[in-house]
Amino acid sequence: MRRGLTGCLLLMLVLVSLCSLADEPATLVIANRTVHQSALPLETLRAIFAMRQRTLPDGQAVHVYVLPDDNPVHEDFSKKVLGVYPHQLRLAWDRAVFSGTGQAPNEVDDETEMLEAIVSTPGSIGYIQQSSLNDQVRVLDIE
Repeated sequence: MRRGLTGCLLLMLVLVSLCSLADEPATLVIANRTVHQSALPLETLRAIFAMRQRTLPDGQAVHVYVLPDDNPVHEDFSKKVLGVYPHQLRLAWDRAVFSGTGQAPNEVDDETEMLEAIVSTPGSIGYIQQSSLNDQVRVLDIE
């Protein structure tokens, strides 16, 4: 009897976890249609968004767009896709700017501006929620 109850509770916990994951909006990495890659390795993506890598794997110059640090989509992208906290990205960008060795990414106010910037800038890369996706940008898979 006890074993059946334990199994039932475990099953309920799994179902609740799966339901909560399904409710979370998916954050997608997007790029301008001129970007030839359909996928990028996670380490390359991390280097690009940390502003340590200024070109795509095929040599094309990359233009990085991000949302403000306190934007929930930025927080989701930073934590779940890149595996870092938004403040860690900001520290890396600030360090590069202040030392004169690099620059910060281009910041846009919201997902609408993100899409406009990505669509109009060859070689650009950014991120949005899946619900904001349109057919004017390329979605990049993460390897």
